[in-house]
Amino acid sequence: MTKNYQTCPWVSNDPLYQQYHDHVWGRAVYDDRELFAKLCLDGQQAGLSWLTILKKQAGYEELFFDFWPDKIATLTAEDVERLLLDPKIVRNRAKVNSIIGNAKAYLAFTKNGEHSFSEFLWSFVGGQPLINQFETLAEVPAQTRESQAMSKALKALGFNFVGPTICYAFMQAVGMVNDHLINCPCYFDCCPKK
Repeated sequence: MTKNYQTCPWVSNDPLYQQYHDHVWGRAVYDDRELFAKLCLDGQQAGLSWLTILKKQAGYEELFFDFWPDKIATLTAEDVERLLLDPKIVRNRAKVNSIIGNAKAYLAFTKNGEHSFSEFLWSFVGGQPLINQFETLAEVPAQTRESQAMSKALKALGFNFVGPTICYAFMQAVGMVNDHLINCPCYFDCCPKK
């Protein structure tokens, strides 16, 4: 893509952010572990910019076993203390503990094998992306009925840092909703092909 396209205005000039917007954000993700990882990372964003977390994503992947829940669930209080000293991640005790707690909640959910994590999460949008047609950032909501329902269900399962605003950011990122503005070249890339 050339530099003159009208990308979504929330993207800065940072090449990492541009790459994320152009090739990751809004693309449908169905893999259980990828969804778990993204949900955890979106929780780390609370009170911070997404770019801050994006720049630390490799650190999170390194320190949290590439987001394999069964490995994360084995982390101890001693491990938490060690992680809180590492500048590769956001050093916030509640956020570090949330990843461990979310891994345990994920394992408890998948233990019975009734539904995949992906099926569960995608059920909040009827199994396919919701295609919005926003022209300006002012039209994009911070949360929706679907993200509120997802948040409530995840909290009931024991997940945390999954409020309705975090859930909506997650839904946007993994393509459950297409919130690229309609004049952004990525908008049509993120629409399901008929």
